[in-house]
Amino acid sequence: MKISISTFCVVLTSLFIAVPAVMADEPESFPKAFIDGTGPSWQELGEKDFVTVNGDPDTWVWKEGVAHCKGTPVGVTRSQKPYTNFELVAQWRHLKSGGNSGVFLWAPESALTDLPRGKLPPGGIEVQVLDTGFAEQFEKRTGKKSDWFTTHGDVFPVGTSKMDPFPPTSPNGSRSFPRRELSKPSPEWNHYYVRAINGEVRLWVNGEEVSGGANCQPASGYLCLESEGAPVEFKNIRIRELPAASSTP
Repeated sequence: MKISISTFCVVLTSLFIAVPAVMADEPESFPKAFIDGTGPSWQELGEKDFVTVNGDPDTWVWKEGVAHCKGTPVGVTRSQKPYTNFELVAQWRHLKSGGNSGVFLWAPESALTDLPRGKLPPGGIEVQVLDTGFAEQFEKRTGKKSDWFTTHGDVFPVGTSKMDPFPPTSPNGSRSFPRRELSKPSPEWNHYYVRAINGEVRLWVNGEEVSGGANCQPASGYLCLESEGAPVEFKNIRIRELPAASSTP
């Protein structure tokens, strides 16, 4: 089924929940929307919807709808099925300052097959889930400036995957950096809303669009949650699959 871009945009716009007006001293160029993942066609994702790829039996434990990840070994749990066009919402929090994790979009099956223990998939688009304390700890540990990443919602291609990042970008141009610093530190909960349509990814952090990219390759694949060295929790993971949007009026 195909619908026109104009109709598609009207449908999406009508589904946004009203938000407070932008303050006069705030830039108007940052689209705001707090999507809670309820309503027609939204589905909750829980334990039955994910498969451990290369972790231990207790790396991911689900209790009352919350995914508890101990952080070891490094690896991922993936969705039961691949997705192409969709909206995704999730809440996450790190249980230790400086925790690292992420959500992979469109991870190809080839990147997940026989993935070694302790490795992340060499393909897909990563929406980073990084605690604000990571940058400070990185600089103390290495003595180097943390100017090649942020802790507020970087979006970037992994391995052989490709993406044209939205500005601002990292110094080497590989990552889309967030336009605002909106992530809350451990142990507070953060809210992500991701829109992934026809090879384009857009990320909202705590209600405000901050980063993304276009011309992603591949533009279909599995969702993955990362275990990357520190305990992290995800809850209220919800998804809505969308039809392809045609370029005809």
